[in-house]
Amino acid sequence: MARRNHIFLSLPGRARGKPGTGGAGAIAAAMVALLALTACEGVKGPGARASADEAGFAPTSQRKPVIARRQMVASANPIASRVGLEILRKGGAAIDAAVAMQMVLTLVEPQSSGIGGSSFLMHFEASSGEIAAFEGRETAAQAVKETLFMNPDGTAMARDRYRVGGISVGVPGTLRMLERAQRRHGRLKWRSLFQPAIGLAKRGFKVSKRLHESIARDRYLSQYAAARAYFFDPSGQPLAVGALLKNPALARTLTAVSKIGANAFYRGSIAIDVARATRADKRRPGLMRMADVVGYRVKLRPTICGPYRTWLVCGFGPPTAGGIATVMTLALLERFDLARLRPGSVEAVHLISEATRLVNADRLRYVADPDFVSVPVSGLLDQGYLRRRSEVIRRDRAMKKARPGRIPMLAQSMERAAASVDDEPSSTTHMSVVDAQGNAVAMTSSVGGVFGSRIMVRGFMLNNEATDFSPVPRTRSGRPKVNRPGPGKRPRSSQSPTLVFDGSGRLALALGSPGGTRIIGYVVKTLIGVLDWGLDIQAAISLPNHGVKGGRIDLERGTALEDIAQNLRALGHKVRVRPLTSGIQGIARVDGVLTGGADPRREGLVLGD
Repeated sequence: MARRNHIFLSLPGRARGKPGTGGAGAIAAAMVALLALTACEGVKGPGARASADEAGFAPTSQRKPVIARRQMVASANPIASRVGLEILRKGGAAIDAAVAMQMVLTLVEPQSSGIGGSSFLMHFEASSGEIAAFEGRETAAQAVKETLFMNPDGTAMARDRYRVGGISVGVPGTLRMLERAQRRHGRLKWRSLFQPAIGLAKRGFKVSKRLHESIARDRYLSQYAAARAYFFDPSGQPLAVGALLKNPALARTLTAVSKIGANAFYRGSIAIDVARATRADKRRPGLMRMADVVGYRVKLRPTICGPYRTWLVCGFGPPTAGGIATVMTLALLERFDLARLRPGSVEAVHLISEATRLVNADRLRYVADPDFVSVPVSGLLDQGYLRRRSEVIRRDRAMKKARPGRIPMLAQSMERAAASVDDEPSSTTHMSVVDAQGNAVAMTSSVGGVFGSRIMVRGFMLNNEATDFSPVPRTRSGRPKVNRPGPGKRPRSSQSPTLVFDGSGRLALALGSPGGTRIIGYVVKTLIGVLDWGLDIQAAISLPNHGVKGGRIDLERGTALEDIAQNLRALGHKVRVRPLTSGIQGIARVDGVLTGGADPRREGLVLGD
């Protein structure tokens, strides 16, 4: 049984959850205290549904939210969304729909996620109020050393040398994680959840514009024989838009898993082939053995919950930094009346960016696999610490350099540790589901970079998530970096599946996004759009993107944000305009009505009854 394990942002006078507690009682108690202290007059909630015109911003799309009263799915691919709704209509639970959708995504969106990768899944059970965080992050092989991405002479490998191929692969976790979550919360038979994907793999599906473009842009895919034979036509050209693509090998793999369970993947011939394929790569050989695949274990992680205005925001704990960073960023911004600022204004982007810079400094310095590093979660969420960090933010100018804060009572091992490089690939997917009973899933899933390692085994792509480790494990002075490689270790992530609850402890939002290290910013933008600016979920998702990376503010190309670049530079910011392709899929619930939004930057679809 999943533990009710929450870590609440520490705020005097507000109810706190402790490990081993939680559920409806803990959430409701926290929210009662929160409402008494932070009722904010004039702040719109998810039900306000302000229009784009009222908010005064230029959205990237004029899409309208999808509305339903019973159940809803939102995914990055129309085929997957249709399958998810079909599962719900058959009486399936939210987790049942998520399993079926992920199997379909393995087939139709192989550049982003699949059974050869990893997932972070947050589940809300309406009857008990239980929030569970199921972690299926990849693990490094037991033979891996911290010098995995270093040359024998002690220099760092060229990026091209380790970003793809066998060396980049971690032991996949998605299937094992989904099986555990479905056993706990599912209603339909495991086998039935695979039939849509199996049938589609046999019949074939039409190559979408996004898949075609992903194939055409990639310079590594054609280097690997199995991928080249699958994704390119006989003349060596990328499969055209509309081409019928069948995958009988994946159909056989999914059939075995549907009959036997995840053991069909993690034991026996599939496990042998997965490990062998990583070692057989002559260009970039890996170290994985069958024992590494057999030994994979799912983790149940604490949820990270923090109050924001009159809501409770809950995210995923380490090894992803997503939950901590989301809650911290909102906490740093809470003293500012964002509701009075125009979305996309200079001041709004400045304040959000300054908070993000501070949180990024802490994320890179303190967060990594908690089974190997003493992550100071309580210190990072301490009310006094966050207040001091927020006071660094000024309205009239940008800080010169954001440095990590000093955490009281830091473990000795962490005192010596150093920040790790921020180099996380951005090809990922997200799905949100709410079923007829009010249960919800927010699941972010990935194979790492586009098409992962580019190694194809039995019809699916293997990830390249090992590259989320810091390639250089130590500083020049010898201090160990917190996110360095290690045997059995899980690389840090930024994936941020998020659940939000209203003042009565009822589910208000389920959302998340792909985007590598920019995921946190995309999620925060959407949360502020709904919770501060009163936008409907689709309008909030469609807001122009901005984010912080490497000390710069990135503004989404082709949007109204380009017009404020000079004003931000005048405040002292370094600014860059570039494409920012998020893939946010979100569902909001207010007074029994579901509204859903799909990111117009991808090919997602929301469906509901």
